[in-house]
Parts: sequence; structure tokens; C-alpha cells
Amino acid sequence: MRQIIDKRQRAIQFRQRLATAMDAKHLSQSALARQIGVDRSTLSQLLGGDGARLPNAQVVGECAAALGVSADWLLSLSDRPESAADLMATSLSLTEAPRALVDEQIFSWHREAAGYKIRHVPAALPDMLKTQSLLEWEYSPHLGRTTTQAINASQDRLNWMRGAHSDYEIALPLHEMDSFACGTGYYSGLAEELRMEQIDRFQSLHDQYYPGLRLYLFDARRVYSAPITIFGPLLAVLYVGRNYVAFRDSERVQAFTRHFDHLVREAAISPRDLPAYLGKLRAGIV
Repeated sequence: MRQIIDKRQRAIQFRQRLATAMDAKHLSQSALARQIGVDRSTLSQLLGGDGARLPNAQVVGECAAALGVSADWLLSLSDRPESAADLMATSLSLTEAPRALVDEQIFSWHREAAGYKIRHVPAALPDMLKTQSLLEWEYSPHLGRTTTQAINASQDRLNWMRGAHSDYEIALPLHEMDSFACGTGYYSGLAEELRMEQIDRFQSLHDQYYPGLRLYLFDARRVYSAPITIFGPLLAVLYVGRNYVAFRDSERVQAFTRHFDHLVREAAISPRDLPAYLGKLRAGIV
């Protein structure tokens, strides 16, 4: 519930914040008065008075614009001095998402979040768990002759991420694994031996890294998620195709974290159930 501030207290805080902002900008009363189009005596009264009077909206707005702060902050309606535009630029960013293996932006976010739990809903099978054969099959149409070089160059980054002491929780739609094992949909034409090799890799990675690496499979008929990665408490990143949308404000990061935790609670296959499930998938390929 918003706290109601006494008019006199609001006026006192306005004077204090105006003076603080002027000091930060190294602006004298005369300089600020010229910028906002008022007499120096008028500004002196605003700064030196002790009553409950506040300036009109025009003066408040001009002061905020000249000092690079928000009018809400000057009037004690917000605890953040940044303007709404500056807050948005800080808390949300749009970044290009190239069709590549572990691109530089994703890798930098992983390094920033080293040591924190990372929660991930991939757009397809997660790259860091794929075999080299599957990576070549998937990326050759986009990387052409540079596919092998790209895979080799990214391997160190993948190894770094796996060894960065960050717990990984991955939530994947159940139908994605079923489609992969059957070689249908996106995986149409993928050879049986490549599918079996990949399932064996899932099992091997589970054996090596569990419980540090946990894979959950959820039924998309019950719950849904867009591709997203949550880097601890630092940021949440939505994948929308050609771009990443990154959120850094704690409220939204927490909201995405709660969303991911809901996927985990609703998972049809838990990490403990994964080995038996993988065994059934592999048996169905042969």
C-alpha cells in the first residue's frame, strides 16, 4: 500500500532532492534558473523556503529535464531518480540472436552468472547437451563449410559453462524428446544411429553431472513456456527468434523464476525418472 506523505514533508523532500540533483550536475542556482526560464529569486525561494508550498507542474518538469532526473523522484513519488525511459533502458534490452553455437552474448551472460543457478527452457534440445554429430546435422545448413570450425571453437565455451559451478535446471516439453526419438517434425530425416547416440549422451551427462544438472520434461498440453533462460537473480532472457529480450529488474526476474518453478512442479518426467524414460526412448528406435 502506498504511503501518504504529508504536504509539508513532501515540500521538504522536494527541496532536498532538488539541491542534491543540482550538486550532482554542478549547476548553480543562476545556471538552473536560466535553463528552466525562471528568475533566480524564484529558484532561491524554492530551495530556501520552509513552508509546504510546491512549485507548479511546469517548473517541476523543467527542473527534472534540466537535471536529468524524474519529476516523480523530485516529488517523492518514486525512490529512483532515473527517468522512466532511463529505467526501461537499464532494465530491458533487445539483442540480436544469431543462428550460431553459443554466441558471444549468451556466453557473456553465462560468465556474469557463474556460481548462480541457471534455469533454461530451450527452443529445442539444448545445444550444450548435443553430440557433435547432431550439431553438424543441425547447423550445417546455416554455417556451411565453417560448421566444424564453429563446433570446435564453441567446445571450450561449452566446457566452461559446464564447469562454471552453476547448477543447471533445464525444462523441456515432453513432445520435443518424443519427436526427436521418432525422427519426426523438426528432426525428420535424422538417422537412427544419430538419435541413439544422442540419447546415450543424455544418459551419460545425467550420470556425470546429476544433481548439478537436472532435466525436467513437462507436458505442453498442461503447461506452456516460451524459450527462456534465467541467470540466477541477475536477469531473465526471452528468445524470440532473431532477438533476445533481456530483463534485469528484480520483479520480472522473480516472476520468470516463479514461472520456471511451476514448470518443474508440473513436470511429467523428473530427473530421477529420466534414465528409465531415456531407456524406453532408445528401445523404441531399434
